[in-house]
Amino acid sequence: MRIFVARLAATAVFDPSGDQIGRVRDVVVALRPTAGGSLPPRVHGLVVEVQPRRRVFLPITRVRNIEAGAVVFSGKINMRRFEQRNTETLALGQLLDQVVEIGGERFTVYDLAMEDQNAEWTITKVAVHRKRETRVVDWEDVRGLDVAQSDQGAAALIAAFETQRAADLASAMHDLPFKRRIEVAAELGDERLADVLEELPFTDQIGILGALAPTRAADVLAEMGPDDAADLLQDLPVEQAAQLLSLMEPDEADPVRRLLRYPEDTAGGMMTSEPVILPPNATVAEALAHLRQRDFTPAVAAQVYVARPPTETPTGTFLGVAHFQRLLRERPSMLLGATLDHSLDPIRPDFSLPEVTSYLATYNLVAAPVVDEAGRLVGAVTVDDVLDHLLPEDWRERHGP
Repeated sequence: MRIFVARLAATAVFDPSGDQIGRVRDVVVALRPTAGGSLPPRVHGLVVEVQPRRRVFLPITRVRNIEAGAVVFSGKINMRRFEQRNTETLALGQLLDQVVEIGGERFTVYDLAMEDQNAEWTITKVAVHRKRETRVVDWEDVRGLDVAQSDQGAAALIAAFETQRAADLASAMHDLPFKRRIEVAAELGDERLADVLEELPFTDQIGILGALAPTRAADVLAEMGPDDAADLLQDLPVEQAAQLLSLMEPDEADPVRRLLRYPEDTAGGMMTSEPVILPPNATVAEALAHLRQRDFTPAVAAQVYVARPPTETPTGTFLGVAHFQRLLRERPSMLLGATLDHSLDPIRPDFSLPEVTSYLATYNLVAAPVVDEAGRLVGAVTVDDVLDHLLPEDWRERHGP
């Protein structure tokens, strides 16, 4: 049976009982260089990500079946965090996109195939391309896969995660060597990179942002949510943060600057400045149409904030909140002004983290409006914003004990 490893990326992994325990993140191989080239690498096993973001090692000898969309293993899996040894190489993370020679001609690797031969899995085939030409050749015919390269590229690795969520690609990038991580970031579009950055630990965010040209870094920041961009800028040196803000378009930088005025652990520092805001004469049908937009997280789309014009933060006079469930029960033609919940007072920008947490818990809310002293809506705090501040700073990179 021949398996192409790029197609294994994010494949679900099931235990003997049929329960999903995680997803494949990489394939661990051992290169075997010789004087005349190299022998087909042995496959040691799979790197599997289990919750919460812990990477563990699944020996290939435990894999019972690999089929479309599923890897099934037998026995038990060791939940100790995976640590790559010096003699091991990650097939997806370190071999894809390398430039190799075949018969004196240069090609780029975009996939590898592994096969079970005499009860031993090895990498037997290499899929390569150049311009419009593609080939699948034997491992023995390839030269250059056993050496590190200074300009490896990242197109094939990105393609392997193209249909996956940004969190999946972020998880794959986190364990790559720094140089390889920067190569991947350089290949991503601004919007995709912004989504990935929001899922990475702050140390990775800062490292990637610092490696980009300032104008590219500013473009990526502009694609991030204003609250995420503000959080990242607060961790940068003052001079670098000021430079990046100056390179952003004014209408993109202004919301970030407003958020930077508030301490990080207050409602103002945690909130998003782009909730769903509509005037009171908008209809229920219009409100539901706005909430259907895919860009909104479930917490942001849980309610509509109703205010007098202007309807961008800071708004005109804040009038109240229309909850999503209430909107589903009302006539599409009803005006939003008639659906408001007046039972809750909004929170202030200077509310501390414990005060915001207590407010959301007391009233069983997933989001709350933040209103300034002038009665204007300046943003909304969501439960995921609160969790980001309640969890340990390194929660995104924790793989367990």
